[in-house]
Amino acid sequence: MEAVDAERARQLSLFRPLGYQRNSCGYCKSDDGSASYYTSSVAVRPEHYGILVDRGWRRCIGQSVLQTESAAFLLSALHLRLEASAYQSRRDQRKAINRWNNYILGPEYIRKAARLCPRTREEKKFRKCNFDVLSAVHESQYSHIKRPIDPSTKRPIEPAHRFEVNIEADSPSQAKYDLFLKYQTTVHKEDLSKWKVKDFTRFLCSGIKRSPVEVKKSNESDKKLGSWHQCYRLDGKLIAVAVLDLLPSGVSSVYVFYDPDYEQWEFGKLSALREIAFAQENGYPYYYMGYYIHNCQKMRYKGTFRPQYILDPESNGWDPLDGELSKKLDSRPYVSLSRDRSSNADDSPPKEESVDLANEEALSLFDIHMPGVLTLDQVNALNLGNWNLLYHGTFVHFSDLVGWEKMAYNNPQSVKGIVGELAAALGPEIVKDSAVVLFD
Repeated sequence: MEAVDAERARQLSLFRPLGYQRNSCGYCKSDDGSASYYTSSVAVRPEHYGILVDRGWRRCIGQSVLQTESAAFLLSALHLRLEASAYQSRRDQRKAINRWNNYILGPEYIRKAARLCPRTREEKKFRKCNFDVLSAVHESQYSHIKRPIDPSTKRPIEPAHRFEVNIEADSPSQAKYDLFLKYQTTVHKEDLSKWKVKDFTRFLCSGIKRSPVEVKKSNESDKKLGSWHQCYRLDGKLIAVAVLDLLPSGVSSVYVFYDPDYEQWEFGKLSALREIAFAQENGYPYYYMGYYIHNCQKMRYKGTFRPQYILDPESNGWDPLDGELSKKLDSRPYVSLSRDRSSNADDSPPKEESVDLANEEALSLFDIHMPGVLTLDQVNALNLGNWNLLYHGTFVHFSDLVGWEKMAYNNPQSVKGIVGELAAALGPEIVKDSAVVLFD
């Protein structure tokens, strides 16, 4: 790998390996828990995070920690990706946005607008037969609504409510904190004492570095990248915040919290529709809704946003969540279509790897056989001796460490084993443009 000067250092993402862990999963209800590999990101570039997302990684909320979910042991947490430009609405989704728009505009505005700026016959026909998500989400947004002059008052007509949506930095504010507390204590029944300002800041206001931070003429046409807050305000009051990771490949939904007083308006659907529209409007190809567990009722709604695709962790390809894949997920929690096709397998579940979980702490990631993770032979081929190590502000190569050549990648207690596991989980593209933090 090339020498690291100041310019090259700015192009690198920095990772600190945390290793393989097994945690309880409240969604998949697995007896063995959720098998995952974790790394904290001292500094990850949005384009690198985008590559990781397409390899099955997901940023853990509230920390600079990335997680890739194991599909071993028949775990069922799958990754979703929707093609934004091809979005196909369902009746319940159209109903949700139409109800909200009617509430915001109000009957008096709707009546006056129909009289003062009536739609043409062609517009009415098109609107009746087609649903355009961009037009729908902007219909009640104050900056987009028509405000013709009312002849009786000589003033522009106004909607019943002033509804505004803005993309802002993912920085904390008193209004965001107060709204979050109300949401967590009312919707999730959490104790108020659990959340201090610092906890909220760490949870939802410390995401991926934003780029560009400052909009100038030279970069005003560039896509926003990094972590942002999409803020919803009604009559000047903050009522909802969607936490988004904006990547070159798409819009990744992280978290949404809203004022419980407006729960009847189905903000889960409203925010998803607006994020799909945001992706379309700003040229982001995909919309990522996060983890999906087919047999979990709380997550099934994600599959209703179509066309939805599921990541096959064994091939890193994306398969449509319909037909063959959907039927197989009905009968078994983990499906890899690439495995099924290559082995001409029937619909019986894949055999669980024979792993001694009683001595799991001594296992190497290479013993776990996590789908999507490089094999030991593939890691050996990467020549990790030339991978960059950031040590007290200076970049060195791992081959400079005493005893590096004598260590083994499949020894999880050695530096070489720890680094080998990280490389196996990240993949060759990220290894090429990153550095590791171990001792700082």
